[in-house]
Amino acid sequence: MTKPVKHPGPDHPITIERNPRRVIVSVAGRIIADTQAALTLSESSYRAVQYIPRQDVATSLLERSDHQSYCPYKGDCAYYSIPIGGIRCANAAWTYESPFADLAQIKDHIAFYRDRVDAIEEV
Repeated sequence: MTKPVKHPGPDHPITIERNPRRVIVSVAGRIIADTQAALTLSESSYRAVQYIPRQDVATSLLERSDHQSYCPYKGDCAYYSIPIGGIRCANAAWTYESPFADLAQIKDHIAFYRDRVDAIEEV
């Protein structure tokens, strides 16, 4: 079965901009990510998401899960849980390891669900 591939456009705009602020993600009193190189992805009417370079994420605190999804604009998505946060942090982070060309900038970046971490601060 072929998965549909769509391109951002007027009916579904997606923009990526470098965030000039420092972005810090924390769980259970631990800093999970800390960067000054986050990318802000704004997609259609959804809330903007911070994509953090993998090298600025404490990946030793993440655990790859079996959960997967697919976005026709971005591609196949893999997920990570954050064990120190307990069940609330299951599948709390995601990444597009091979995003489609239109959104290639998010390769090697990880994003976090706001409601599955304690804080995503922009300072």
